[in-house]
Amino acid sequence: MKKTLLTSLLALIIMVTLTSCGSVQVVADYDKAVNFDNFKTFAFYKPGIDKAEINDLDKRRILRAIENELTSKGFIKSENPDLLVSIIASSREKIDVYNNYYGGYGAGWGWNPYYYGNYNNNVSSTTEGALYIDLIDAKKKELVWQGQGVGYLNSNMEQKEERIKQFVKEIMAVYPPTPKK
Repeated sequence: MKKTLLTSLLALIIMVTLTSCGSVQVVADYDKAVNFDNFKTFAFYKPGIDKAEINDLDKRRILRAIENELTSKGFIKSENPDLLVSIIASSREKIDVYNNYYGGYGAGWGWNPYYYGNYNNNVSSTTEGALYIDLIDAKKKELVWQGQGVGYLNSNMEQKEERIKQFVKEIMAVYPPTPKK
């Protein structure tokens, strides 16, 4: 009975952990004085993109995903844009150590001749990434909107592109901002 309960609890914790790893936590900030309806065209801001400290393959994946999201919102890529798009990306290795104890009958009540127990240490390593998408007013050269997404990254190459698309899609879902009344 106790092992079944413990196994069920462990399965629930793993399920919650795995589903939370799939989501991207998104926050956005913007200039409330800006009318975002005036922006119709965009271009990528090369000096900003060149500073992003990620490999060129991932940069291209991110830029393609941003371009797809903006064009799906009705924006047109232009040589004379209203908005300049820049990115900042970072990642860090996150190491978690879990100490698990499975005890037998009477555990925790002092000495027991029938006592048994088992200690397990589990170590897991994941990569957490952050992606910032900056939208800059091309005429004023001022940042008008910034979206940030934080979540876990896949090292599996087949899933990497899909994960990047998910990051960008969830960040761009909050653009244009809708001011609260």
